[in-house]
Amino acid sequence: MNESKLPKNARILIVRLSAIGDVLHSTSVVHNLKRLCPSCHITWLVSPPASLLLEGNPDIDRLLVWDRRPFDDAARHLDVRRLYHTLKEARRLLAPYTFDIALDIQGLFLSGLLTHMSHAPRRIGIHERHEGNFLFMTEIAPDIPDRHKIRRYMTALRPLGIEASDFRPGLVLNLPEEAIHFAQTLLAKHGIVSHDPARPLLLVNVRTTWPDKNWPPEYFGRALSDLPSDIQIVFTGAPADAPYIETAQRAMGSRPSLSLAGKTNLLQLAGVFHKADLLLTGDTGPLYIAEAVGLSTLSLWGPTHPDIYGPLTKGHHFILTPNDCHACCKTKCRHKTNACMNAIEPSVVKTALLNLLEPPAGKA
Repeated sequence: MNESKLPKNARILIVRLSAIGDVLHSTSVVHNLKRLCPSCHITWLVSPPASLLLEGNPDIDRLLVWDRRPFDDAARHLDVRRLYHTLKEARRLLAPYTFDIALDIQGLFLSGLLTHMSHAPRRIGIHERHEGNFLFMTEIAPDIPDRHKIRRYMTALRPLGIEASDFRPGLVLNLPEEAIHFAQTLLAKHGIVSHDPARPLLLVNVRTTWPDKNWPPEYFGRALSDLPSDIQIVFTGAPADAPYIETAQRAMGSRPSLSLAGKTNLLQLAGVFHKADLLLTGDTGPLYIAEAVGLSTLSLWGPTHPDIYGPLTKGHHFILTPNDCHACCKTKCRHKTNACMNAIEPSVVKTALLNLLEPPAGKA
């Protein structure tokens, strides 16, 4: 690290509003920044619901929560008056504070505008900028050949003298005891035991925010239906995920399972993850919550790729689609078939689950 480029006691604003996985990815940037410059004062501007995952983060000195959802809704409806009022709220939130440096780790028009509203004399943006974001920056981080999002986010620290060789992987999530206790009580209420080698606890997340990252729910059911009875299966998700979980459960036939859809907030979900042995999921926010709390994962990949988004820490396993068309990074399949995710066979997932959950013969 070149300490001459980052003054001691620097007041730094981080702008990363959403989404869950991207915000958790960005905690790695902030953790490395705070580790290398412990005297700096870090403020983070974030939007719900991801803000919940930053509460109590030891690397953040001040958390500013601005709900971007009214802005997004106003933009969709071209409601100029509402746009003005939502931005006025953001300005009011930022106004009491003085920043020396602002880092935009989102790279969009909105995040750039908010970064500019901070009045920081140095405003640094990441290279993969969009929507005219660069117009709001005083500096742009260098481009790098590495495709992984976290390492690309880390380039925002290059102008501050922090190099790639200084980087240590790992996400940060403060898990309060209340969330752990909630999870323990919730699981016990349904007869689920945790951390019992004889009865491993498998959590299953069936939905993602991108339509083309979703593996068919009936495929989940087929992969899970014949797992040994000693494996406890618990589905997690939002209330809107319940119908898809029910489809998966029907495909499991008489195989017992439990659905916790809609029964936890994000921190409580992290508490449930803390009690489990493995998470089966697609590329979505819960994958990175699991990484942050140390839960091993088996994730399914089609339109995205773990070399770009996947966990960088140990204990994470990937199943990549065998389909020729993959890693397009598009939110909707241009062929309208979701062929890449559909090409992942349930039998392949079942075999991987057994290898991860069932101890080898003679080692039980």
